[in-house]
Amino acid sequence: MGRPIGFRPACAPRCEAPKRPASRVRAAAPALDAPAGAAPAASEANGDAAAAAAAGRLVRFGFPKGSLQKSTENLFQRAGFELKISERGYFPRIDDEELQMVLFRSQEISRYVEDGVLDAGICGYDWVVENGADVVEVCELPYSKATSNPARWVLAVPEDSRVQGPEDLAGTIVASELVNTTKKFFADRNIAVKKVEYSWGATEVKASLPGVGGIVDITETGSSLKANNLRVVATILASTTRLVANRAAWADPAKRSKIEDVALLLLGAIEGRNKVGLKMNLPRSSLEEVSACLPSERSPTVSQLVDSDYVAIEVVLGERQAPAHGHSLWALDARPPRPRITRAALRAAPRCPARDIIPICKRLGATGILSYPINVIVH
Repeated sequence: MGRPIGFRPACAPRCEAPKRPASRVRAAAPALDAPAGAAPAASEANGDAAAAAAAGRLVRFGFPKGSLQKSTENLFQRAGFELKISERGYFPRIDDEELQMVLFRSQEISRYVEDGVLDAGICGYDWVVENGADVVEVCELPYSKATSNPARWVLAVPEDSRVQGPEDLAGTIVASELVNTTKKFFADRNIAVKKVEYSWGATEVKASLPGVGGIVDITETGSSLKANNLRVVATILASTTRLVANRAAWADPAKRSKIEDVALLLLGAIEGRNKVGLKMNLPRSSLEEVSACLPSERSPTVSQLVDSDYVAIEVVLGERQAPAHGHSLWALDARPPRPRITRAALRAAPRCPARDIIPICKRLGATGILSYPINVIVH
């Protein structure tokens, strides 16, 4: 069995992602029938990549093509990798000589990882289940095309259908791209559907065809189902994105270390989403009030300045979180020129975004306020 979902490599240093040299961008286009980790052709690899392959450190990595492609590309970039994918290419270029990226459909990646064609890759948990793939699930990566919520494979029927539960579909055809998982769902409940028919696309349309009792389709927000006048009868499977590894590659110390490094950085990039850093200089007399309205992992970082009456303070906070419980951020004193910050406003502020906290800090005497984006957070 692999590491539990949500695994964070314990051996990783508590630091941000290392900056990688932008000049070492490599085009990887090896023959796919070569064993994973084999050296690429001499015309397609630079000296660093060839050396990594010869030393057995090269990790052939399945990159998901399709709905996850753009969001995965953005995630790698946030994690500190320079990644370039050509419009018609299948071998993304990455500035890491120990990684060799290959584009595959998410549906295929777990199979190729199991077979050793790939050392590791990113795919949906649904396709690990559907393929029955014997792989190591290194970690869960909570991101997707539209949201960070799990995608759901649901059993759906037309709004005006008499079907109220899965048992009502006995003797009918069910259309699904997730054939094996759908068959198992009905078999586990001893429901004898006539057939689970593979759907090549436009699955929602098939729900209204004669003889088709229902469909099994994937949804994140449910908007497509509503647009096609479908209602959900049951959830077949909830799925999130996973980083999976080949068992032989996971047993190889060099490859496992590299896969864990990638997992650490990707998890850190996910943790850093919608976070910003905030730095400022502050009168020491206002430190207690400002600290009360600044969220942090433990407490804000405070440093003494040369001027003993001032300190520097730094914290990481959410960029777009809404204020808590509908509190008004300000309770302004009617007497100009300076508004008064009440305790109620300070209690509300810890869940406020940077754009709301900055004015509070300014009114409490902060100067030199800087706000900057966060790419990676490693706990």
